[in-house]
Amino acid sequence: MNPLFILLAQSVTVAVIKIIALLLVAAIIGYLTAWFYAKSVYTPIIKGLEEEKADLQKEIAGLKDDIRKLNTKVEGLNGKISHLEEEVVKKEKEIKDLQKKIKE
Repeated sequence: MNPLFILLAQSVTVAVIKIIALLLVAAIIGYLTAWFYAKSVYTPIIKGLEEEKADLQKEIAGLKDDIRKLNTKVEGLNGKISHLEEEVVKKEKEIKDLQKKIKE
């Protein structure tokens, strides 16, 4: 084989290895830069959203407590309504009885 061809082949192999190494380093630098940038931009946003989420969860808990209290009130009022309906029926019966007595 021609010594020039061998030298050229070896030079190309070394150049390819260097190019691959440089591309790998560039990819690592690009990845790390993007990761640090994203972390610096989105970390405050995430913290703010987590605080808002915690506030909303507290508000939800308060609203659930209000719902429980209102349901208790509604049950009490339903009981009063039932009692008043029974009294109305009794009073209507008394009125009918009195009307019968008056007619007799």
